[in-house]
Amino acid sequence: MNHLLNPWLLAVLALALLALGAFLHGMWVDRQTRERRRIPKHWPLSTRALANSEEARVWHWLARAFYDHHIMIKLPVTRFTLPRDREQSMNWYKLLGSVYCTFTVCRPDGRVIGCLDVPGSAGLPRSTRTLKHSLLTQCGLPYWVVRSNSLPTVAEIRAEFLGESALNHSGREREMEERAIVAAQANLRTALTRQRNNRHSDFGPLSNWPNSTTGDPRSDFNSQWQENSFLMPLDSRRGDLL
Repeated sequence: MNHLLNPWLLAVLALALLALGAFLHGMWVDRQTRERRRIPKHWPLSTRALANSEEARVWHWLARAFYDHHIMIKLPVTRFTLPRDREQSMNWYKLLGSVYCTFTVCRPDGRVIGCLDVPGSAGLPRSTRTLKHSLLTQCGLPYWVVRSNSLPTVAEIRAEFLGESALNHSGREREMEERAIVAAQANLRTALTRQRNNRHSDFGPLSNWPNSTTGDPRSDFNSQWQENSFLMPLDSRRGDLL
């Protein structure tokens, strides 16, 4: 009789050990997940420039060419487009969420008038360029790919983005443009100086993100961000859907 029971006891014991191992592994995985979400006391990060030297040269040229507009850098296309079918929003967001242009030119009211890309050392993949060109032109937005050593004239790009001819400016208009460019350069120098002076300033405390059980700072980023306007339009958004 004992010889008949021993295999069953061994099988039950093995199943119990397997269940215990699975339970302990689940607890370990859950703990690791919580640790990854925990806000560290010392961030393993450093600051870096938004643009490389090639992009910076084009950036400064754009600031002069569009002195009366805002130049946004590396803005995702999902920030200024909106699906016509809201039920498909998440699908389009998954496809386009990582697509951005190096520079996006917009009016003071926040409406985008065109986008530009600056290729890296490896160039711009044909598929990426085709996707952006198709998407943006169908939304009625010009899309250009430029390099700092072969920039178009100010008249050409303003005519494309604004539909105006920069060749017909009067002397007074040219003078106003030159003054605006000088003012923009001065503002840029002031901003860079302020940034250098504040570079080593301390960050504010993170104690306003406590763990409800331990008091330790924890990450809850999803609850900190406003609704994504690609998935749920902002109340202030006006105009037809793109």
